[in-house]
Parts: sequence; structure tokens; C-alpha cells
Amino acid sequence: MKQVAIFLLFSICSITYSQNDNYIDRLQAVINSNAIFYNVDGIDITSKSFNSKFNEKDLKKILRTYKIKNKDPKSTDSQLGLNNYVYDKSETFTDHLKLNVIYYVLDNTTKVTIISFAYTKERDLFFERQFINDFLTEQIPKETFVSSTVDSIKFAGRKISLGGNCRWMNVRNVQCPYYGQMNWSIHEDIEDAKESVEHQFLITKHKKGGKVISESSVPIIFEGKETIAKSAVYDVTGVNSLLVGLSGAETLTIYYVAEELRGQFVSCVLSFWNNDEINESGLPALLEEVMSLKD
Repeated sequence: MKQVAIFLLFSICSITYSQNDNYIDRLQAVINSNAIFYNVDGIDITSKSFNSKFNEKDLKKILRTYKIKNKDPKSTDSQLGLNNYVYDKSETFTDHLKLNVIYYVLDNTTKVTIISFAYTKERDLFFERQFINDFLTEQIPKETFVSSTVDSIKFAGRKISLGGNCRWMNVRNVQCPYYGQMNWSIHEDIEDAKESVEHQFLITKHKKGGKVISESSVPIIFEGKETIAKSAVYDVTGVNSLLVGLSGAETLTIYYVAEELRGQFVSCVLSFWNNDEINESGLPALLEEVMSLKD
């Protein structure tokens, strides 16, 4: 199989955070083993609990699995109302682009829970606290969760059947071997969606190893709606990855699009290898489910 290589119960907290923009309406989650993955507004969130104590010895073992080191910036958030450490492993790509990767290590009564946030827009401390509070007080509804088996996906209010040959690479990130891959997010407004796809493009462009060898604006039909996508061809021959090597691929074609669909603001990135099964439309089967190229 080929894969696309580009790529925290405690009592109620002392501060109550309001659902200021109903982000839960845009949240989706999937459980994989003992970890939970979430996506909203272009933010990837992961939670995982360990049967450990909040002490130096146990935390050292846990942090090692996250590649968190003593030299990484560490702080505490007194407003969370429980013992915690906050680690910042953010990465700067350009003067105007930073990938925020924040780990909250929480003393969750009889266990240690880690919640991580990864996103490229300006860090939102209020949202991070709000999500943690909702998690700890079990305010995230069951309907937010989707099945770990990918026979279908919920895409901006529409159910798409995919069969049994696809799998989650992350929540709202599905890959079908030889038929392409797509990731998407639901946003509060269209500006946030457009910013998300632009940042994903810039991360690809500045990623080490491979290189963008062409980029253009392409007219497409996205879920029946005429729009413009940014298209890029990414040369992966310099990527030091076993997965890329096994695939035998040389390039990855990527489409970046942001649109309003059925009252929802969607950012979406769709991609395929040069040696995937590409149909006469110029696209593999997964991409054909949501887009087509205009003549």
C-alpha cells in the first residue's frame, strides 16, 4: 500500500469557558486504539491517557514517546485548575508561517493525559483551554465521532461511500491506495478556510527533501460548484522515506481548494501519485468523488 508522505478526568476546571462560536458543530473525531484524534478549523488535536502518576519518573517515560526533551520550552497554565505542564514544540517555516505544536501534560486524577494541538494560524490560547475543559468535563458529544473503519465519509454534509479499501491517515484525512488521498476541515468562515489551504501549500513548498516543481491556478468543479484551486506538482525523488521509495512514485500532484459547501466553509487538499490509477478525467477515483477538472 502506498501512503502520502507529506504530512488529556479531573473535577470541573476552576474557570468556565463559553462555547463562543459553537466549534463543536464543526468538530469531528475518530478513536484509534487508545488515542483520540480530532479536527476543527484546520486544527489537528490528539488526546491520549496513560496509567501513570504525575511525577518526574513516570513523566520522563511518557514524554520520550512524544520526543519532548528537557530543552523544549515548558510552562504551566494556572487557569486550567489542575497540575499541568505545557510544552511548545512549534516550528517556523518562514517569517510569516509557523506550525504551532503544543502539548498539554495533565494530572488527570489517576492517570496522565496528554492533549496536543497542531495548527498554522496564530495560536489561540482561549480555544486550547476551552477544548481541554470540554474534554475533561465530557462535553464532546458522541455524534462527533466517526467509525475507525472507512467504508464511507461525511464530507461537508454529504455521505460518500468508498468501499473497504481506504483508511484514515488522520481524522478527516482519508487515503485510498492507488486512488488518491484527501484531507479537509470545516471552518468558522471562508477566510479561515482559505488561510488554511494557503498554509498547507506553504508547508509543502518549504518542506525539506522534496520540492515543488510547478504551481498554477486551475479551474475546477468542486462538489458541483465552479471555483479555482491552487495546483502544485511536488517532486518526491529527494524525500528520504521508505514509504516513498516502496511506492516507486516520482511526483505528487496536489490540489488546494477552499469553498462554501451546503452552508459549511471547507478547506480541502487532494493529492495523488504519478503512478496511481489515473482515469481519463486526469484524476484518480477518490478525487473524482468531489471534484473534476474544467475543460
